[in-house]
Amino acid sequence: MKKILSTAFAFLMAVSLGACSSESQKEEETASVQESEQISETGNEEVKQDEAKETAAVYFTSDISSAGLVHLYEQLGWQPSGSTAVKISTGEPPASNYLRPELIKDLVQEVNGTIVECNTAYGGSRASSAMHKQVAEDHGFTAIADFDLMDEEGETEWPVSGGKRLDRIIVGSHAENYSDWVILSHFKGHAMAGFGGAIKNVGIGISSASGKVLVHSAGTRTSGSIMNSDQDAWLEALAEMVKGFEDHAGKEHIIYINVMNRLSVDCDCDGNPAEPDIHDIGILVSRDPVALDQACVDLIYQAEGNASLVKRIESKHGIHTLEHAEEIGLGTRTYELVSIDG
Repeated sequence: MKKILSTAFAFLMAVSLGACSSESQKEEETASVQESEQISETGNEEVKQDEAKETAAVYFTSDISSAGLVHLYEQLGWQPSGSTAVKISTGEPPASNYLRPELIKDLVQEVNGTIVECNTAYGGSRASSAMHKQVAEDHGFTAIADFDLMDEEGETEWPVSGGKRLDRIIVGSHAENYSDWVILSHFKGHAMAGFGGAIKNVGIGISSASGKVLVHSAGTRTSGSIMNSDQDAWLEALAEMVKGFEDHAGKEHIIYINVMNRLSVDCDCDGNPAEPDIHDIGILVSRDPVALDQACVDLIYQAEGNASLVKRIESKHGIHTLEHAEEIGLGTRTYELVSIDG
């Protein structure tokens, strides 16, 4: 059973009462029992280590601004070791809710990042490299950083282990050029996955066009329609794609950020999304994509005006993505939500 250590709006950091109690006892006990206390304390440390392995830290700020985004990023104490890709969605014209350049500019430049994307598999204005580059320019991304369509010159395959839908993933060939990754996602609803966050941004966004079809078809084909009659199967493939990505890139080389603004039921691949019913919530960051997306889902369930977005998530069994992701070892749904506000 999933255990949430800190509710979304309490924002209380967990305190280890066992450690405080043990320290107090050490001061009060006589020398004759110090040895047994040390054994007990060691046991407590082992328990805490086990708990740390099972619980992910998710940091939160309600400050949806360029400064707030950079400050939240700094909480992880993470620095890229080489060439850094910042994966965003460039957004489908004419009016999608993609993350605006003025919001992400300072962070992208802080990590000396290249904004990366892949072409779509469903048509639209981003289905070819020439059109997609024009969208990136029109939406202001080429003005703040270098922009790279990772599948412009082809694709490459990386293996997946431990899954039941995929044995490989297909990504843009330029993905091999980056040692570090900032997965910068706009959290919102999604017509096929129920919601789109960090896992969706990687699972579909880093896949080439044929890789997108591979995920949508749950590993059965690389061309044709992205529609799949087996909803759970494709959601499982979505999680497995991210596992293949992490296994190849190295978990220590990736961070995940979700921005919870413009919370429409529709994805940024929709050029005319529905207006949000929920007020903007904030920005969240974690090293664990499963914990991060779970925290965002929980915040949606606690928000006022959430009926349409909750209906979208539940109608597509969206939570199954996180269930399967945890099952295959991508991350944990158990997290501690730590507010940096105030």
